Amino acid sequence: MTELLLAKAHYPVTTLGPGRRAGIWTQGCTIHCPGCVSRDTWEADPATAIPVPAVLGWLRSLDRVDGVTISGGEPFQQPEALRELLVGVRAWAPPDVDILIYTGYALSRLKASAPSRELLALCDAVVTGPYIDRLNSTDSGHLWRGSANQRIIPVSELGEKRYGDAEGGETRPHMQISVEANRIYYIGIPRRGDMERLTERLSLSGVHGGEVSWRP
Repeated sequence: MTELLLAKAHYPVTTLGPGRRAGIWTQGCTIHCPGCVSRDTWEADPATAIPVPAVLGWLRSLDRVDGVTISGGEPFQQPEALRELLVGVRAWAPPDVDILIYTGYALSRLKASAPSRELLALCDAVVTGPYIDRLNSTDSGHLWRGSANQRIIPVSELGEKRYGDAEGGETRPHMQISVEANRIYYIGIPRRGDMERLTERLSLSGVHGGEVSWRP
């Protein structure tokens, strides 16, 4: 049974793609983009392993899913688990449920690998390229991208419909806040300085954080 190193799963996600989405964050990434807000997902921690069928079971328990967003971590660094997950999503989901994957790799690198090409064929769109902090500005119109170098690339007819002109309308990114146990999760694409401002506002409201994922 294939296992996936899983950082988090959340529903609904409304800030990483259109509609009400299931969000899946893989654990483990060796790209280590400076300024990454998800440093807590870098370590490939074996303790986070979960059978892929368990993730698919969680997906099947959800109502009104418009799409599935897979981020990380770096999903393409777990090709076998990612393939099983994508095949399972395709078997479960209606044809109007899209799959969006975030990756720090360039599309050219993914296309150079046969396993990665197979994974691309199983999704509808990918956001490609490493996060570059200096290309993330407060006035940028990157609705679902962290920095200007990244690209939203449709790879299916549904992907073209959902993402072909994704940034032609509203371009102000949004953030969600999720509270689970004693942890606060921010879900979305922050602009530079947003995380510090959010933390300050929470502190003024009496909510004080300890360790954070976006600082060493």
